[in-house]
Amino acid sequence: MQDPTLLLRDIHQPPAPPFWPPAPGWWLLAGAGLLVLGVVMAVRWERAQRRRGIAAIFDSAVAEAPTPVDEVAAISQLLRRAARRIDPSADRLRGDAWLEFLDRHAGDGRRRRRSGAADGGFAGAPGRLLLEGAFRPEIDVDPADVAALRSLARARFQQWMAAK
Repeated sequence: MQDPTLLLRDIHQPPAPPFWPPAPGWWLLAGAGLLVLGVVMAVRWERAQRRRGIAAIFDSAVAEAPTPVDEVAAISQLLRRAARRIDPSADRLRGDAWLEFLDRHAGDGRRRRRSGAADGGFAGAPGRLLLEGAFRPEIDVDPADVAALRSLARARFQQWMAAK
């Protein structure tokens, strides 16, 4: 038997795990997080490149137009091409039906009112240039209206061309 006077020590706890290096599970979690971050960044970069390319197509086609009347014609042609992505028969619309289509398919998830002047749509003064601007004498076309139409049409063109 054992001697009762023998000094016994209590069971001791193991030392706490060190902070570094982390356990393998944390390495896997960090790797998965970096992978997800890389994929998200790659997708965003690709979308930005696509948006820049679409904007360059619009800008170069409009810049090639020598006169404001030709700019309006180029803008109309680009919008009709892009509208075919939304509705295959959209390029055949004429007059107010065409302007209503441009306002209705704003792509922002809500229906637009038809009063173009109130919400900056195509039914307002800049959008009316699409109906008659290409047929007006050059003196009647206001460059400020053409610039307003260009910015409105550029946004809609990018919106429609970026849609899948």
